[in-house]
Amino acid sequence: MTSEIQGALKPERAAPFAFARRHLREYGILMALIAIMAFFGIVTDGTLLNPLNLTNLVLQNSYIVIMALGMLLVIVTGHIDLSVGSVVAFVGALAAVMMVQYDMHFVPVTILSLLVGAAIGAAQGSCVAFFKVPSFIVTLAGMLVFRGLALTLLDGRSVGPFPAEFQRLSSGFIGDAFAGLTPIHLTSLLLAVAAAAALVFMSARGRAKKLRYAVEQEPFALFLAKNAVIAGVIVWLGYLLASYRGFPNVLLIMITLIVLYTFVTMRTTVGRRIYAIGGNEKAAKLSGINTERLTFYAFVNMGVLAALAGLIFAARLNTATPKAGLSFELDVIAACFIGGASASGGVGRVTGAVIGAFIMGVMNNGMSILGIGIDWQQVIKGLVLLAAVFLDVYNKKRA
Repeated sequence: MTSEIQGALKPERAAPFAFARRHLREYGILMALIAIMAFFGIVTDGTLLNPLNLTNLVLQNSYIVIMALGMLLVIVTGHIDLSVGSVVAFVGALAAVMMVQYDMHFVPVTILSLLVGAAIGAAQGSCVAFFKVPSFIVTLAGMLVFRGLALTLLDGRSVGPFPAEFQRLSSGFIGDAFAGLTPIHLTSLLLAVAAAAALVFMSARGRAKKLRYAVEQEPFALFLAKNAVIAGVIVWLGYLLASYRGFPNVLLIMITLIVLYTFVTMRTTVGRRIYAIGGNEKAAKLSGINTERLTFYAFVNMGVLAALAGLIFAARLNTATPKAGLSFELDVIAACFIGGASASGGVGRVTGAVIGAFIMGVMNNGMSILGIGIDWQQVIKGLVLLAAVFLDVYNKKRA
């Protein structure tokens, strides 16, 4: 047996740095987030990472993270959706009209709003999947149409406030089962510890399974260091949030969706088929995959998540405005690309999209604290996005 084969059967002996270089896309984005948070934490004298600002950071970026999950699937299939910001505005306006002007209960309004988002995604997905109209053109038209409909519904003015129950969707916090026992929100801290432990357990389980089948896996030292850092950061951030008011309700929604979409993309047949479409649509079709139907479902899913983001954004502002969701599509798409998604489709991970969204959020928040104008913020974010795309091109050429 040659030394090359022996090396393949004993992947844990690979040098950690060599392995990390070969998987730069996966490790680079996590290191970038940690470095950016550390940088802004230092230059803002700790303001970025104080409990109150950290809570605001979660609330401000919740809708971007939620939409990034849907946008990732659209991008993986080789398409794009430019209409999500306008859908956010339209759904928020529709919810405001039903709840404020017609005094409807927030529960049926929420359900109807999500169904409207699904219908929007279905309409656009049909044009892309079945009629083969380029997604760029379809969703560009959608961006204009739904922005105009939002202006029409609101008659050019803001509508609010919303019922207090609906506002808790974005501004509420989970209860503390140990209230009064400690000065911090102990329930939130315990949830953070449980989440870190579960993540480490699942990572160890996945590594053991891959090693049994002689699949190349990261060296043990690198695996241990990576999981120790991730678990430590989760517990530390959980402690900071617990030091204020605990976990926001919207954070639990985000975590639930992240876990769900991670499972779908990595553990299900549907997820593997979506990646196959983006990798080579013709080959996927020849292998028996219904590419049109999966593309259609990806856009329906995007519409539902954009509607959910619209409800959360409206609840956070406590009003629906004609300018809601302005440029959200750019932040969402940038989050996916910064997180490692490929512009040509077939590549991207849920965790990467989430990290990319928080990179954008930390940069926005940090630059605002430093007093950097919105003009230069746009310049810096554009350069970061361009660097992420260049990195994607570099990785492809190296492969």
